[in-house]
Amino acid sequence: MGGVGGMLGGMQTVKAIYPGTFDPLTNGHLDLIARGAKIVDELVVAILRNSEKGTPLFTVPERLEMIAEAIAGSGLGNVSVTTFDGLLVDFARAQGAKAVLRGIRAISDYEYEFQMAMMNRKLDPELETLFMMPAEKYTYVSSRLIKGVFKLGGDVSALVPARVMERLRAKG
Repeated sequence: MGGVGGMLGGMQTVKAIYPGTFDPLTNGHLDLIARGAKIVDELVVAILRNSEKGTPLFTVPERLEMIAEAIAGSGLGNVSVTTFDGLLVDFARAQGAKAVLRGIRAISDYEYEFQMAMMNRKLDPELETLFMMPAEKYTYVSSRLIKGVFKLGGDVSALVPARVMERLRAKG
């Protein structure tokens, strides 16, 4: 008996990619990482190096370090962090990933994420997209909003990990 996706015959492991710029890492990102890690065997947090989102606040090595610090000691032994550029489907294929994890906070996210998921499906029909909703307390949190509020003197300490807050303060 084959079963769904061939799972009954032999153990199939599911590796997923959680891509993003993570500039900076937020508690919303960490929420998705922790919950995503519960439903897949291996989760790769992948920082996009060649983002079109303008000049980043943090360098790629700084973002890599912040994510590694945040997941260290969290009990998330099935989560790793790396970087990539180019097409996500090519990176996922090279990693042997079967899925992409994406967060959707609001309807405005859905439209963009749906288009990306459909394009990725066109480029690689074997790659699935898993959409997750953030915890309610993070539905409005985005890296862009964190940077904007912080630059204007607002307190974002409850929305980012402590080490990220330290790094934001150091950037001044």
